Amino acid sequence: MRLFQGRMSEVTVFSEAPEQMALQWWKKGAERLHLVDLDGAVQGKPVNGKVIRKIVESVPIPVQLGGGIRDMVNLESYFELGLSYVILGTVAYKDPEFVLKACKRYPGKIILGIDSRNGKVALEGWTEEVSISPIEMARKFEGSGVSAIIHTDIKRDGMRSGTNIDSTGELARSTTIPIIASGGISDISDVRDLLPLSTFGVIGLITGRALYEGSLDLEAAIKVSKGESLP
Repeated sequence: MRLFQGRMSEVTVFSEAPEQMALQWWKKGAERLHLVDLDGAVQGKPVNGKVIRKIVESVPIPVQLGGGIRDMVNLESYFELGLSYVILGTVAYKDPEFVLKACKRYPGKIILGIDSRNGKVALEGWTEEVSISPIEMARKFEGSGVSAIIHTDIKRDGMRSGTNIDSTGELARSTTIPIIASGGISDISDVRDLLPLSTFGVIGLITGRALYEGSLDLEAAIKVSKGESLP
C-alpha cells in the first residue's frame, strides 16, 4: 500500500499479501525492508502486528518499521515482532526524552523519522505541521545514539518526481547522523543523483511506488548504488 503525498484518502493497494511481496524484493537483492504502519501512524498505536510478524518471518534480512510508536510499551511490542529497527517520528518532537531512553534500551536500533512539507516538520501521519525545520529537529538528537535519520519530503512522496536533492543534501551537511533519503524516487537517474551525497553522510534511499509500478528496477538500483555499471 502506498499514499499519494501522505494523504490517507488517496491510497493505492499493490498487494493483499505483503509477506509475499517482501519475499519477492529479498529475492531481487534487497538488503533491508522498510515498512510503515499507516494505520498506526494516524491512530498513535500499533495496528497491524499480525501482518508485520508475517513479513519479518518471511525474509532473512533486517526489517525496519515506523508508525504509531508513542511509548515504551508500543516500542517493545514492535521489537517483539522481530523487527531490526524501529523508526520514531512524531514522538521525537513531542517527547524527545523518550527517544533518548529508547536509544539506551535498544542501542543501534532506533531510527529518527523526519517528514517535512514546505521546509517544516510534519507529524501525526503527516496530518500536522509544526514550526521547526528538519535541520533543527536533527540537531536536537546529535549524540543521542540514533542510528540514522529517514528524511521524507512529503510533497514528493508517491509522486515519482525525484528526491529533493537540495534539502536532503542540506540536512546531511548539517548533522553527523547518517541520512536515508525518501520520497519521490522514480527511476535509476534519481538513484544516480543521490550518489554524490554519500560524501556528506547519505547512506541509502527508500523507494516503493516506483518499484511496484515498474519505473525502477531494484536489481539495477542496487548495482548503481554500489558503483557498478549497468549493461
